Amino acid sequence: MSRPEVVVHSSADLLAKAVAARLVTRLVDAQAARGGASIVLTGGRVGIQTLRELHASPARDAVDWQRVEVWWGDERWLPASSAERNDVQARAALLDAVAMDPARVHPLPAADGPFSGDPEEAAEAYATELATAAGRDHHGDVPRFDVLLLGVGEEGHTASIFPESPAAHDQRAVIAVRGCPKPPPTRLTLGFRAIRSAAEVWLVAAGADKASAVALALGGAGEVQLPAAGATGLNRTLWLLDRAAASKLPTGLARLPVS
Repeated sequence: MSRPEVVVHSSADLLAKAVAARLVTRLVDAQAARGGASIVLTGGRVGIQTLRELHASPARDAVDWQRVEVWWGDERWLPASSAERNDVQARAALLDAVAMDPARVHPLPAADGPFSGDPEEAAEAYATELATAAGRDHHGDVPRFDVLLLGVGEEGHTASIFPESPAAHDQRAVIAVRGCPKPPPTRLTLGFRAIRSAAEVWLVAAGADKASAVALALGGAGEVQLPAAGATGLNRTLWLLDRAAASKLPTGLARLPVS
């Protein structure tokens, strides 16, 4: 388990631009090393703005998008066309504008799809899809994602693992979560075991409303009480913040220079 590193940017806009630039570098490096790259996307205001910034950046063409495998960390249990789904927002922000191989884009199942009415079965199906991809590279039942992006909720949730949720204890790779405190109440999410399989986990947060959760997570909170604290990468765990989200960080926490 890697120790968290913290990078602080002066505004949410600069944060999204910086994360987009980091993504280009990480994906290009992975492709140079192995021929392909894999990423797990997140939703939320900064997560989607990051994809918009990547769309607008000329550097995006440095990535061979045909050789990028795209997954999602969580999804709302809604019809496939719902504008509230993370994959719908990601396609509008970036994916529809780059030359993706459709077979390498792996949205979580939708509420009106083959598993309609059974989110637990949908979670199992996505876990099987992950295991199939992992097996190609001999990584057990979850791929070793190059980078896994996550947001952080005001109360400390990440993906769709909420404080004190049974999902925080669940060892399955993909979990159906019912009774979420934020709408919609039913979601699908990667569990901690799948999240921690990533080479790098990047937690991205902006705004003063996230400051308390960020401070608690980096101050030693437990993952059941504050799930964002349990999201770590095998090689690197990056907390990418704007100045407002970093405003309550523990005294003396090492951080990289503010931009």
